[in-house]
Amino acid sequence: MIYDAAIIGGGPAGYTAAIRGGELGLKIALIDNAPKLGGTCLHVGCIPTKALLFNAELWDHLKHAAEFGIAGIGTPQLDWSAVLTRKNSIIAKHVKGLEFLMKKNKITVIAGSGRITGPAQGGVHTVDVSSATGEASQVKAKNVVLATGSSAKMLPGLQADSTILTNIEILSLDRVPKSLIVIGAGAVGVEFSSIFNSFGTEVTILEFLPRMIPVEDEEVSKELARVFKKRGIDVNTGAKVEKVEKTESGVRVSYTDSNGKAQVKEAEKVLVAVGRAGRTENMGLEKTKIELERGLIKVNAEQLTAEPGIYAIGDIVLGLPQLAHVGAMAGMVTVAKIAGAKFRPINRERIPSCTYTEPQVGSVGLTEAQAKEKGYEIKVGKFPFGGNSKATIVGSHDGFVKIVSDAKYGEILGVHIIGPQATELIAEAVAVLELEGTVEEMMYTIHAHPTLSESLLDAYGAVQGMAINA
Repeated sequence: MIYDAAIIGGGPAGYTAAIRGGELGLKIALIDNAPKLGGTCLHVGCIPTKALLFNAELWDHLKHAAEFGIAGIGTPQLDWSAVLTRKNSIIAKHVKGLEFLMKKNKITVIAGSGRITGPAQGGVHTVDVSSATGEASQVKAKNVVLATGSSAKMLPGLQADSTILTNIEILSLDRVPKSLIVIGAGAVGVEFSSIFNSFGTEVTILEFLPRMIPVEDEEVSKELARVFKKRGIDVNTGAKVEKVEKTESGVRVSYTDSNGKAQVKEAEKVLVAVGRAGRTENMGLEKTKIELERGLIKVNAEQLTAEPGIYAIGDIVLGLPQLAHVGAMAGMVTVAKIAGAKFRPINRERIPSCTYTEPQVGSVGLTEAQAKEKGYEIKVGKFPFGGNSKATIVGSHDGFVKIVSDAKYGEILGVHIIGPQATELIAEAVAVLELEGTVEEMMYTIHAHPTLSESLLDAYGAVQGMAINA
């Protein structure tokens, strides 16, 4: 059997590519070395983390049940084992869903680790596959798609265990820790900080850079830090971690604060959330023309590497954010190219970024600073959720919507939201940017009342100094 494409990796990038390939009539082999399909995202990433965040949101509402007219429930008790059981049942449900989709789309799933043997011979690539039990086999395909994903980076000299945690270990803790130090304030660090703060853990954040969620607009970072501090989270930016030591009761972290002063903090657990490294080792890349930079693979707009017939998608790709939805779209682009179907390459400035903290963060396009750096003359509009009636109804007033637009033509260049349901609201903004919408067009686009989405309408109006509710 010669497949149209052999896909190595069964995470969101790989399984999406496989499904779309099946839909396009391609013969697909999906090679994955994990016990179950789904990758980091489904098993120890996006899905379980968001499940815990939803639990945390409900827990926060229960703390204020009386305000919502819910009486007689007494003092709520957190059943952590039930929280984990629900999380695991969500994962199991979607694993079954993936298994069904593989059968539905006639995808051959092969258990094992795939390794490239070199360039194609006579237009056919050979992939060596070794199973967990050591059995060897080969898969032949006209194209190969690399989708091996990423792993959490660890600080030098440290190893993950029951005290020093990555996203994997923290998702299976047997109880909620009394105290937690989080090293890194990117999406992973702030989401776990939000979860465990809600559940009563004393949380300390240590971030080396001058601000939290540094990829976001500066005003959004500032607002998240303000709300986190209000929630009782100890936020330290400009903090350089010098040493992490285990103690009898947990862990001791020595760091230099933003003023250059030496500090020491102790806690039960420490979460290392300092980024992710692409899994590009032991794949046989050295036998090809594939180019690496900082351990990530260079590709063109069609996701094609420098080696003919070999593509790369997902977290191993240089220049794209390590997000499940980006990997999935890259997979769809790749198999469309292989099938000769229509597609559009990924546009870096049309990728939504979402952080599922309380409050949530959603953004797309250029930040205010980036727009200025690119030479745009800009106009900015901001609308606070404090002026939105639905935000009052759901009891979530922190945050705002910020619109960055081109002053000359009114084209919307970037939208940045921090507040209730920001990760859902951002979808409108992605569509607006994709269609090159202008402030004037969106000011006259009717948004239903009362909704959180009305905050966008007011933010478009704010660009012209004409927000209704502020």
